[in-house]
Amino acid sequence: MSLDKSIDNLRKIIGPKKFKKIFVLSGKNSFFLSGADKILKKSITTQKCLYYFKKSKIPELNELKKIIVKINSFQPDLILAIGGGTVLDYAKIASSITKIENIKQNIIQSKYKIIKKRPLLAIPTTAGSGSEVTSNAVIYIDKRKYSVENNSLLPEHYLLIPKLIRGLNKKIKSSSGFDAIAQSIESLFSKKSNQKSIYYAKKSLKISFKNYISFIEKPTIRNTMRMCLAANLSGRAISISKTTAPHALSYPFTSHFGISHGHAVSLTINDFLKFNYENMKHANCKFSLNDRYNILFKLTKSKNINDLDAYISNLKKKAKLEMNFKKLKINIDQSIPKILSGVNLQRLSNNPIKLRQSNLKSILKNRSS
Repeated sequence: MSLDKSIDNLRKIIGPKKFKKIFVLSGKNSFFLSGADKILKKSITTQKCLYYFKKSKIPELNELKKIIVKINSFQPDLILAIGGGTVLDYAKIASSITKIENIKQNIIQSKYKIIKKRPLLAIPTTAGSGSEVTSNAVIYIDKRKYSVENNSLLPEHYLLIPKLIRGLNKKIKSSSGFDAIAQSIESLFSKKSNQKSIYYAKKSLKISFKNYISFIEKPTIRNTMRMCLAANLSGRAISISKTTAPHALSYPFTSHFGISHGHAVSLTINDFLKFNYENMKHANCKFSLNDRYNILFKLTKSKNINDLDAYISNLKKKAKLEMNFKKLKINIDQSIPKILSGVNLQRLSNNPIKLRQSNLKSILKNRSS
C-alpha cells in the first residue's frame, strides 16, 4: 500500500469534521522509525492532539493508570493507537475503563466496569497479534498476566499499513510473526474453537507459512502486507477460540526474563503439540483432536507428528528464534516455581488435554536437557 493511499484511508477515518481532539498513543522509537510520524503529520490537519509515548516494554498497571489519567484530563473524542501489542493493549483498556480507583483489584478479580466513551482507531506496527480485531487486552500486575475481556474493547476502526512494518528489525519480525503462527495453531486445538475460528486459523497459516521467512529476510510491501493479513486473521481466530497452553506458559518468560512475547510462545509450542498428540485418548473436547492434527499435517505437508515437529523447528531455526534456555540465560531448575506461579490458568484450561503442574514441570525440564 502506497504512503499516499495510507494517508487517504487515515483521513477518511479521522477527518476534522468527525473528530476535533485526538489522543495519540504510541511507542517513541517505533513512532519515528516506522514513519508513523510522517503519516500522521500529513493526515492530522486542524485537530488538536495530545501525544503519549509509552515507556514500558510490556503493558503494566502503573503506566496504564497514567494513560487513563491523561485521557480523562484531555477529554479526546478519538483515541488513535499506533504501535505494537503493548500500545494496542493499553489503548483498548484505556478507551473502555475510565476510573483508576481500585483498578488493580477490579482487574485481578475481573470486576472491572466497562464504560465505552471514546472510539478507538488501532494501527499495528508489527505483524503479530492481530490485536486490532480482538476484544481482549493484556495487562501485567506484579509480573503476572491478566486479561481484560469485553466486546467493547474491540476497536471501532483499524488500518493495516505495511510501510510501517516492512522496516522493522529482524528480531521483532521473527517474534511477532511467530506469534501469529502460534495463535492460529493454538486456535485449531482450543476447546472453544468452532468452524469460523478454524476458517480464520487455516487461512492465516496458509499465508504465514508461505511468507514468514521472506518477510524476515527479504521484506517487500507484498509479503509484509500478507503477514499483516495473516496476523489479522489469527487475531480473528483467537478472538473466538482463545489461545491454549503455549501462550499460558509464555507470559512468565516475558515478565521475568524479558523474552518478547512471540519468542516466548515459540519456546514450548512443539512440546505441547507432541504432548497433546501422544495423549489424544485423554482428550476433553467436543471435536476430533485427530482431525485437527490432520488439518495441520496438510498445511505443513507433514506425514506424522515427527514431521510436524521438524517443520515447526525448522521454521524457528530459519527465523533465528533461540530455543536454548542456557543461551537465553534461564536456569530452568531454579526458575520452575517462578514460571509455574505465573502461568495463565484461563488459557491453560482451553487446552484439549488436561494439564497438571507435573506435566508442565516435565515439559520444561525435558526442554532444558
